[in-house]
Amino acid sequence: MRLLHLHSSFNPGGKELRCAKLIGAFGPRVEHAIVSGVPGALGAAAAIDPEMRVTYPEHFPTLTGRPSWGRLRQIAEAMRGFDLVLTYNWGAMDAVMAHRLFAQKLKLPPLVHHEDGFNHDETDGLKRSRNWFRRLALPTVAALVVPSQMLERIALETWRQPAARVRRIANGIKLDDFAKAPRADALPGLVKQPGELWIGTLAGLRAVKNLPRLVEACAPLQAPWKLVIIGEGPERPAIEAQVARFGMLGRVHLPGHAADPAQAMGLLDLFALSSDSEQFPISVVEAMASGLAVAAMDVGDIHEMVSEPNRPFVGNIRDAADLRGAIAILANNAELRQHVGIANRVKAQAEYGEDAMIASYRATYAGAMGGKTFG
Repeated sequence: MRLLHLHSSFNPGGKELRCAKLIGAFGPRVEHAIVSGVPGALGAAAAIDPEMRVTYPEHFPTLTGRPSWGRLRQIAEAMRGFDLVLTYNWGAMDAVMAHRLFAQKLKLPPLVHHEDGFNHDETDGLKRSRNWFRRLALPTVAALVVPSQMLERIALETWRQPAARVRRIANGIKLDDFAKAPRADALPGLVKQPGELWIGTLAGLRAVKNLPRLVEACAPLQAPWKLVIIGEGPERPAIEAQVARFGMLGRVHLPGHAADPAQAMGLLDLFALSSDSEQFPISVVEAMASGLAVAAMDVGDIHEMVSEPNRPFVGNIRDAADLRGAIAILANNAELRQHVGIANRVKAQAEYGEDAMIASYRATYAGAMGGKTFG
């Protein structure tokens, strides 16, 4: 069985790492071809089990550009020969449109589209032109998969998709990994020293994550607190400039990408998320499973994701000042952090295991292929 994955980007992030996990769960009998809409952005390939059968076609038609008839036809023709096409986010929407236009004529395989959230250019509102394009492109997809209640509402109301087409599948993780004690040197080039307390986040360093806001919110914290921003991406210079602006050199660390998110998360004492836009972030689930309290912007489903005791530190958090206040309360009360963290771990263990997520994706993909079983 051959699956074609068309990603907006395949650098490490929530949807990419979930894709890597699913590839491993489906096993070596399934072949996967992965295309990134951003040329060369294939960093998440390192997270895929090397025993899996995965290729990265170098000459696949570009996924972005003017949606001309000829370019869309080229994309459609490149889908032939696969059993299922999986597309991800707006950056792959031209491929969805190509499927809509040529599926019948070229006898294309079924297609399942995934939407996990929006980039910085839609944090102040969805673009009307993109909403219309989605309405036109989505009618031939076998399923539209979203992780959050908010995206489910958008799919049903804004993109006007029939309920039978929309599947909400919550992101899940391997919970046992986040119960293990971390190594002090689990992050590259950085060792947690005795007595230090770390507030941190795991995120791609992209504009939508608004990590300069997190630096500003953490500026008032005093020793033994340090801010650790784990991830890599193009916004590193902007974050470093903010660190210098607030005089936080030596109190903020950017160790880069973490090969083992469970070990990285285990080193933190408090988790924070400063994004302008999220839906159902895996990093929040990982923080909860690690027994951490979460201070976060009130975006996406985060307020409903966290436990009841944690909700005051998410609800109505709209700017750096609000986030700074939530962080300060949690940072200055170890007993409260522990209470909230325990409640988060209990909720994560009850609701966010990866087995249910994998089973739901397996059933969705099998249903799209007419009931075929795989993996």
